[in-house]
Amino acid sequence: MKSDLTFITNEENKNLLERFNVLIKDTQFFDVLVGYFYTSGFYAIYKTLEKTDKIRILIGIGTNRQTVDLIQQTLQFSHAEIKEQFSDTVAGEMENSEDSKQIEEGVIKFLEWLRNGKLEIKAYPTEDIHAKLYIMTFVEGDRDIGRVITGSSNFTQAGLVDNLEFNVELKTRSDYEFALQKFNELWENAVDVKERYIETIQKRTWLNNTITPYELYLKFLYEYFKDEISQTGEVFFKYVPTEFKRLEYQEQAVLNTKKILEEYGGVFISDVVGLGKTYISAMLANQLDGRTLVIAPPVLLEKNNPGSWPNIFSDFKAPADFESLGKLDQLVNRGTEKYKNIFIDEAHRFRTETNITYEKLAQVCRGKRIALVTATPFNNTPGDILSQIKLFQKARKSTIPNLPDLETFFSKLEKRLKGLDRQRDHNEYIKVTKENSKAIREKVLKYLMVRRTRTEIESFFGKDLKKQGLKFPEVADPEAVFYELNDEEDKIFNATIVLIVQKFKYARYTPLLYYIGEKLDQLEIQSQKNMGRFMKILLVKRLESSFYAFKNSISRFITSYERFLKEFENGNVYVSKKYTNKIFELLEVDDEEAIERLIAEEKAQKYPAKDFKKEFKEDLEHDLNILKEVKKLWDKVQRDPKLLKFLEMLFSSVILKKNKLIVFTESKETAEYVAGNIQKKFTDEVLSFTGKSSATVRDKVIENFDANARFPKDDYRILITTEVLSEGVNLHRSNLVINYDIPWNPTRLMQRVGRINRVDTDFDKIYTFNFFPTKQSNDQIKLKEAAESKIHAFITLLGIDARLLTEGELIESHELFNRLISKKTITGEDEGEESELKYLQIIKDIRDNEPDLFSKIKRLPKKARTSRQCQVFNGQVRKDNPPLPPFSKGGMGGFNQLLTYFRKGKLQKFFLVGNGKPEELDFISAAKLLESEADTKREKLGKDFYELLEKNKQAFTFATIEEIPEIKTKKW
Repeated sequence: MKSDLTFITNEENKNLLERFNVLIKDTQFFDVLVGYFYTSGFYAIYKTLEKTDKIRILIGIGTNRQTVDLIQQTLQFSHAEIKEQFSDTVAGEMENSEDSKQIEEGVIKFLEWLRNGKLEIKAYPTEDIHAKLYIMTFVEGDRDIGRVITGSSNFTQAGLVDNLEFNVELKTRSDYEFALQKFNELWENAVDVKERYIETIQKRTWLNNTITPYELYLKFLYEYFKDEISQTGEVFFKYVPTEFKRLEYQEQAVLNTKKILEEYGGVFISDVVGLGKTYISAMLANQLDGRTLVIAPPVLLEKNNPGSWPNIFSDFKAPADFESLGKLDQLVNRGTEKYKNIFIDEAHRFRTETNITYEKLAQVCRGKRIALVTATPFNNTPGDILSQIKLFQKARKSTIPNLPDLETFFSKLEKRLKGLDRQRDHNEYIKVTKENSKAIREKVLKYLMVRRTRTEIESFFGKDLKKQGLKFPEVADPEAVFYELNDEEDKIFNATIVLIVQKFKYARYTPLLYYIGEKLDQLEIQSQKNMGRFMKILLVKRLESSFYAFKNSISRFITSYERFLKEFENGNVYVSKKYTNKIFELLEVDDEEAIERLIAEEKAQKYPAKDFKKEFKEDLEHDLNILKEVKKLWDKVQRDPKLLKFLEMLFSSVILKKNKLIVFTESKETAEYVAGNIQKKFTDEVLSFTGKSSATVRDKVIENFDANARFPKDDYRILITTEVLSEGVNLHRSNLVINYDIPWNPTRLMQRVGRINRVDTDFDKIYTFNFFPTKQSNDQIKLKEAAESKIHAFITLLGIDARLLTEGELIESHELFNRLISKKTITGEDEGEESELKYLQIIKDIRDNEPDLFSKIKRLPKKARTSRQCQVFNGQVRKDNPPLPPFSKGGMGGFNQLLTYFRKGKLQKFFLVGNGKPEELDFISAAKLLESEADTKREKLGKDFYELLEKNKQAFTFATIEEIPEIKTKKW
């Protein structure tokens, strides 16, 4: 059946575009009247128009509802308004156009024909045009004078091909002449927008070929930091304490934390220690509506502690209630409905969901805005940070960009570590752990956390600090202090490590692992294993802490084993399952005696001895023999080289003789032992503080060592304390910390020194001394090597249990020593992260000092592009070799590479592609690649630009698929 070409509906492969291509090839003049003319669709017919003499395009300017309303109000646009509206329309069209070589070629041809007069374009000023009219005038002597197509199709991809349309082709002369007459009448009264069109394409769209690498670099920074640099609000102070210094970096943190809090329901306030997180929190609380609750450790709630939460909030007149971490039960019972905002200090304590305290805290936090205050939110496994995030985000329905399912995201990270042995697969384990940390920072914490280091504050807020008369003290490199073991002591020390780590089975503390009665659940089994591991770590730490504490621990272990075996002979085994969590808490505060009391508690569940494997008694007796062997070895040791070294330092070191000293140890017994011995030499100068100390002693600590004490005294010069003072108390009347024990987790070193390394200290320099065991030698290098060897022995022999020693932080044995003598560890900057603040400051400086350039940068179009010469290897620009064009072929890796910046809502991603598959980059890496000078020359884009762009677009799409369980890797 013969087709009727009178009607064109885009059905059955007979679309308007195909009909145009048939008719236009014989056309001398082509006139178009439409409401919408998308230049980006011009590529579809421009080749057919090559032989056409003249093209006239008349468009309406009513491209949206707002424009239609404006026309109805004013009836007529001025010519300037028409041109401006037209320019906006063209810019908007190109912004949303597809990215293809064909579209670019079509637009370039459109511009060429505008310039040479072959094509004219006008906009109609007085009414919104709804007509769609296409007039084709054939060359003289053709079949007839011309054709008219009219109907529903605009000159767009949808109108020409995709949509179901209804168009009619008119073939009679009268129809042609009527249409042409009406077109000419409208054309006569229309506004010529040729120049504005050319200007718009060249300046306001991605076809702008004058954008320099430097301008695009600044545009990249502007778009990335748009929210930060557009913040115009100021911190509103209800009240400012007398002599309080309004610091720019703190106020900036308040603005940022408030924004995050309102957007995500929670925020991590995680500046490194000593930058005033409590002050920032008080200022933030004053910006929030609703009642506020602060949950903190008891020491941080005491009224006699100048830096406590109640005191700081009172200074700022920020209303709040305060509750101790240990009283969550009472808090839940009272109800927390009246609170809208909850601040949780030392939030890193809640890294695990497997304890009752966390469950109670989760109840308290439900439905509230949560501010988690911690300098160390992420330290161990990916699950650590998830537990804290779940206090304010739904794990399966989060509002974090592109991460609706946090459980799946974190479980995938954990899965990557499973099957890797920390010792056997150490390098791979380290690699995966670092990759996991980076993924968490880039995909999660960047949206939820405010964290700055001292270096960042000094670099980017230095002018304000100087204006306020403040400066951070210089942090000296920590000094290693070697206490030397003689040959016999060294032999005993080394033998003991092997005995307590490898030979000793800790059967006394893991009885249920030998139980053959009722089957245990997995949690009970794991709990028993953990108990054995923790007791092993306790002995290891005591050995390094002090010979005195270690000998006492061995004696208590022997007594405990003897009692346990005696009871076993009587047919009974006591297991205190319900106190397991309490025991772990006591381990944290170094209350070993209370642990033994709890373990020996007769209220514990009683099991018949016959229900245990026969190996149980054998292992108990084996352990007791090991303990007695260890005791026998240490009975030979009569001197204390560590204490002797410390006393020598106190008498010989100029710094130690004139300053107040803070001495940290993890052992209460060590603290009391050292204090007692030092007191004999420095009468009335020594104060000891442990978890057992009274409130009166705490008052003495504050009066003598806190520079902000209301009633300062000078009764004591040397403070010897346990970990209980490593957080939340200012001790900055001193500028010197001595770590009597090895701080196995470098984070503890940062926290300890953070007590004296405060922004308001009067000291110019901070000193740190760390004790290490070593073998006697006259050679300093050999002393260091022997010390490193002992650390290596501890960590290597412990194997997987080394994570308990370092509190979960992944550290290679040879690396730990170096980190403990690095000032970067003290300042909290040893994570190896580079700061985004550098780049924020660059665009801020442009905004403040070059307003014209900043205005130009803001106006640069989306999808802007440029090209420059550089060598890129492994995602980094090589600056040590002669440059190669990035789009050249051949040479030293001279293939084209393309970096693309994608944004979808609040999600931002960066992809780099060259001759392989696309690689996702973090912001810092992308910024380094784009970094350019003002005089960097723009190069011509490579021919494979669109091919590379398509690869990056596919990679972005693939990366933003929402948590599909299994996706096959795409092959490039």
